[in-house]
Amino acid sequence: MTIHELVSLQRQAFLSGGPLPVEARIDQLETLRKAILRWEGPICQALYSDLGKTHEEAYLTEIGMVLSEISFIMGHLSQWARAKKVRTPLSLFPARSYILREPYGVVLIMSPWNYPFQLALNPLVGALAAGNHCVVKPGSAAPATSRIIAQLVAECFPVEQAAVVLGGHAENQALLDEKFDYIFFTGGERVGRAVLEKAAVQCTPVTLEMGGKSPCIVDETANIPLAARRIAFGKALNAGQTCVAPDYLLVQESVQIRLLNAIRDEWYHFYGDTLQSPQWPRIVNPRHYQRLMGLMAGQQVFCGGVGDGMRIAPTLLVNVAWDAPVMREEIFGPILPVIPFRRLEDVIPILKMREKPLALYLFSRSAGNQDLILSQVPFGGGCINDTVIHLSNSRLPFGGVGQSGMGQYHGRYSFDTFTHEKAVVVKGGWLDFRFRYPPFTREKMNTVRKFLR
Repeated sequence: MTIHELVSLQRQAFLSGGPLPVEARIDQLETLRKAILRWEGPICQALYSDLGKTHEEAYLTEIGMVLSEISFIMGHLSQWARAKKVRTPLSLFPARSYILREPYGVVLIMSPWNYPFQLALNPLVGALAAGNHCVVKPGSAAPATSRIIAQLVAECFPVEQAAVVLGGHAENQALLDEKFDYIFFTGGERVGRAVLEKAAVQCTPVTLEMGGKSPCIVDETANIPLAARRIAFGKALNAGQTCVAPDYLLVQESVQIRLLNAIRDEWYHFYGDTLQSPQWPRIVNPRHYQRLMGLMAGQQVFCGGVGDGMRIAPTLLVNVAWDAPVMREEIFGPILPVIPFRRLEDVIPILKMREKPLALYLFSRSAGNQDLILSQVPFGGGCINDTVIHLSNSRLPFGGVGQSGMGQYHGRYSFDTFTHEKAVVVKGGWLDFRFRYPPFTREKMNTVRKFLR
């Protein structure tokens, strides 16, 4: 069927049947969970085909995270979906007030290529748990994984409940020309702006999960060996093609050489010669590869800096200027520019002048420095003394701020994102205060003032 026919079918199904009962939604999620477990092998094969991810990395960063999200939501959904009672002011007596959680209706989920399974399925889990009908559009640069997602969703759900649309730019445009009740987008800023413009025409609410240049700060109080290991890990995941990867490194001058040597050694310990390692992922396509190689042109390389046409060795760049090309855009690859600083206080004004990043990481054993960064520098989310792991906690919201995105999800925050809060007051009929009705007199207004002040 055409995209228009698909969206119309889902809308008709939602309007005629209404949202599924909570118990039925939990059953749907259990069906999906079991299917993912059965399909683990093909999913991993697809991720290796698209990005060169090993089975281990595919499970750690994609399959396992989706399974964990499903389990967490299944365990809490009944509680989240209950009506929430709130207090009623005396001026409305006699009455009771509560909030109902209502699904939006037909939701469009647009996901990227870098974590193609996780970033398509996690929003889908939240949208289905909220009672919506869903159209999923995976990233076209990961075609093998996109096909697996389409087959998996078709096995688990009727098309009027959830369906996958494959394709590229033309399909994206056709979907955005349709009327959806909510749009959830994960991807780059340029496309995110286009999605927001299209949504504005229809007054469609959106969540935008984008990226940005996420700083990683290391001061002289940090545990340098531990910091190096965790920075090396966070930057190396998916060969740096991670929206929350450390994008550049700010390090106090007194520990710079120790830290850079330790990061280089950790990368060697992880992978050996990365370009020969079967565990080192590849860059998604030649265009992206050439862009990354171009960002290193003219820069001083501390380690790495070479590629084989498909993969790029993890790279540290030193003596990088703030206005260098590699500092003007999100890198999205295994390249880490390094900028030293003398005092942490000198870094804060620079960070506050830049666009708000999706993530920030600080390595410090100083409580004062931790408080300084957390209170002064805006960012979507992050870690103290680690990298990237904050997004694996289903009890934390995940999302950007400013140019790095709007809205949040994961766990309860996914359920909240994909539902509307419907406010309800149930008024009793046995008493009716006359002071609220015209004609208004001095006595009536004196009574009103007693209640409303």
